[in-house]
Amino acid sequence: MELGFTAEDIAFREEVRAFIAGNLPAQTRDHMKQGKHPTAQMIRDWQRRLNARGWAVPHWPREWGGQGWDAVRRNILREETEKAPAPSVLAFNTDMCGPILLAFGTEAQKKRFLPRMANLDDWWCQGFSEPGAGSDLASLRCAAAREQDHYVVNGQKVWTTKAQHADWMFMLVRTDPAAPKPQHGISFLLVDMRSAGITVRPTITIDGFHEVNEVFFDDVRVPVENRVGAENRGWDCAKLLLSNERTGHAKVGPSKERLRTLREYAATVEKNGGTLLDDPAFVTRLVDLEVQLKALEMTTMRVLAEDRVDIALRKPNPGSSVLKIRGSEIHQAISALFVEAAGLCGLAVPAGDGGDAGFPDWMEQAHPNYCNMRKLSIYGGSNEIQKTIMAKAFLGLSS
Repeated sequence: MELGFTAEDIAFREEVRAFIAGNLPAQTRDHMKQGKHPTAQMIRDWQRRLNARGWAVPHWPREWGGQGWDAVRRNILREETEKAPAPSVLAFNTDMCGPILLAFGTEAQKKRFLPRMANLDDWWCQGFSEPGAGSDLASLRCAAAREQDHYVVNGQKVWTTKAQHADWMFMLVRTDPAAPKPQHGISFLLVDMRSAGITVRPTITIDGFHEVNEVFFDDVRVPVENRVGAENRGWDCAKLLLSNERTGHAKVGPSKERLRTLREYAATVEKNGGTLLDDPAFVTRLVDLEVQLKALEMTTMRVLAEDRVDIALRKPNPGSSVLKIRGSEIHQAISALFVEAAGLCGLAVPAGDGGDAGFPDWMEQAHPNYCNMRKLSIYGGSNEIQKTIMAKAFLGLSS
């Protein structure tokens, strides 16, 4: 593929930058530049602004609000919004459940859910991981027993991101416990989070924030019409969804923004009569990450170029595992460099207590963010699992 940008691509990038400059609230930009989590309202507001412009789901088919863009244009939009920095659109809606409905859903499901997903009228969360079924997702035990026109769901999900805000959950459940293989007998359900029998319990992570949850299901009744795809074939949905999720974990845009911001902040940190940017050791590590990120950007473009514009026709792409591994490693390395730049000032305020030690916000956020970034090696399928996928797909090795 051609890795350069055409005049049309460059003009589009300027169009995106102008839109961001005119529509992203300064409060949101400043909040995120400090390394803080965007609030739910910030995410909703930004996604709705993008949707009004037709840019919330450009990778979807035109009939459902998409733009029919090629991989380059889609990547430019993602990169520029992430670099701003602006909140990302809610991936559970746009990159996970939405594409699954496009590929496997009924027309009634598409009409009911897709427009509300694009505009974030409904906030979705992901019910995959369970106690004892994380990277080994096929061993999940949350059960759904068929009773006429409903499934009755019992079990538990863990690490459910933003479930405290969610209106709906897409989840994997076991509908045939006697299936010969663990990947068989799993179905994909859409569950209204207001249903009787659902309990959401917060899990406070090591950075002090409420980002993930435990979710319990006690005799929760789900209409059969809310099943996506055939009964006991939910693993087909899961494989495509996880491939899309892992591609997003490359995080090229956020990493560019973090490195650019780190340079800016490092120029304000005094060291040995100069600033941190005069320290050869620090600058060497910074430049090395910039080079690694450029290589990841090129790899991301190659993977995206292999995808069809029609997202409903895509197949799981093992190249997404490469992006997931390198993206998480680079993002973690950047967070470590922020901690180095903040020095002891980054430890002055306990994570998440909202205090003010008199240091810049970015210093106070450096260590909590470093701790939070440890999760990147695990979610979306651990990096060890990704290496196994790559060994099978690229080298033809068997486990």
